[in-house]
Amino acid sequence: MERDDINTLIQKTEKWILPELNSIFDRRESEDVTVKAALYSLLAGGKRLRPLMMHLTSSMLGIEKDDDVKYFAATLEMLHTYSLIHDDLPALDNDELRRGKPTCHMVYGEGIAVLAGDLLLNKAMERMFLICESKPGYIYAASAMAENAGIRGMLGGQSIDIASEDKEISLTLLKELQEKKTGAFIEAAVVTPYYLSKEMTRKESAADETAKDLRKLASHIGLAFQIKDDILDVTSNSEILGKSTGKDERDSKATFVTHLGLLGATKRLEEEVKCIKVIINRFKEQGFNTDNYETLTDFLINRDR
Repeated sequence: MERDDINTLIQKTEKWILPELNSIFDRRESEDVTVKAALYSLLAGGKRLRPLMMHLTSSMLGIEKDDDVKYFAATLEMLHTYSLIHDDLPALDNDELRRGKPTCHMVYGEGIAVLAGDLLLNKAMERMFLICESKPGYIYAASAMAENAGIRGMLGGQSIDIASEDKEISLTLLKELQEKKTGAFIEAAVVTPYYLSKEMTRKESAADETAKDLRKLASHIGLAFQIKDDILDVTSNSEILGKSTGKDERDSKATFVTHLGLLGATKRLEEEVKCIKVIINRFKEQGFNTDNYETLTDFLINRDR
């Protein structure tokens, strides 16, 4: 079977996830300005990497619960988009461009943008409660995703990030920051399909070797993705990226480039990619088709956007 390129994978993922995203709010709700603002950001496109990774894990492991994986993928995309809407606000990163479009608060104002982020967070939690009513075996998958969004995950990373502005922080703290801020949602993307397929409990997840390998894979993908983002913030431009560049230096934020230099960050990226390939090869040796994960890995190190 011919291996897909990254653009094909992104296009397939968009086609797979878009109907689910479009069905989140009903027609009556969609008349509300906060819902309109939430949908403006949620449907703005982008690479859809987190739904893509959920689909890759599902395909690689032969998981047949496609509708349920899609349901959780859309829920994760809601959580990710909520974090972006809030991250772009003047009180945080103060950004005016996201996915090649004006940020939510630039179009709808700061107050509605705050509510739009809140709405996506709350609606995501409603969706996870709803599916767990009929499928209680999904409770751990849902609670783990919620935890990835909280103080032990994305929110905790944001907290460290804001508290660290205009300060010198250690490379260890920077790694923790990025493992939470970026890596937590990537972990949710990579591991959730497996949790769903096994209807796994927290105790089972801690002991299961496949779950452990998927979490390791997610950790290295998350760091590789963030290091590349830090590099692109210095070397690329907003026309290519679809978001502002140079803002890390503007906001005096610690990054892998400020810590390691451009060459050092590039070498660290290569190390993370090697670790990704080791884990992917382990799955390949077990008979799984890892072609598309290999495509994603190549994209992570070579992307210009």
